[in-house]
Amino acid sequence: MTKENIYNVPNFLSFYRLVTFPLILGFIYEDMENAFALFLCINLITDILDGLIARMFDLKTKFGAKLDSLADNGTFIAAFIGIFTFKMGELSESIWMLWLFIAFFVTGLIVSFVKFKQYPSLHLYTTKIGGYIQGVFIFTLFAWGFNEYLFYAAMILGYISHVEEISILLISKHMKTDAKGLYWVLKEKGQLRNNSFH
Repeated sequence: MTKENIYNVPNFLSFYRLVTFPLILGFIYEDMENAFALFLCINLITDILDGLIARMFDLKTKFGAKLDSLADNGTFIAAFIGIFTFKMGELSESIWMLWLFIAFFVTGLIVSFVKFKQYPSLHLYTTKIGGYIQGVFIFTLFAWGFNEYLFYAAMILGYISHVEEISILLISKHMKTDAKGLYWVLKEKGQLRNNSFH
């Protein structure tokens, strides 16, 4: 079996996000909103860059997929805490939507840990699209203020991607790193069943 080359730019960017997670939490604790917003936005940009670079230069690895998922979770957890700390007033009427998003997020983590003893690293299309929109919303929120339409789009796409993720985790026997989506998982399971009759 060919050994993966884990020393590449996408993995470095993911590792950077993971390392800066406690620093960003420190900015929240010290009530340093500007520093928090700056580093969080840098992390959101590197999240987009690592995936693009990995796909463009064929640098995708299983290790990188898990590292990216772990770093993503850290970034979004920091973003949630930052929103509740600095932006509660702006989201007050719609905060229940964020609580619902977090409930789906946590449920996915619990299902993955209970069933597979690890972070989910499915890398679904809906997760990627939703992640971009959520990243744009968070960036916009701390750079210019609350945008209602971006918020609704980010939350609804988040609900869809988390329901899809939880469904895949529940029906899968092994953790997948590039599942794409529920359609592809069901199609693969159907092919396996069909092949078993041959």
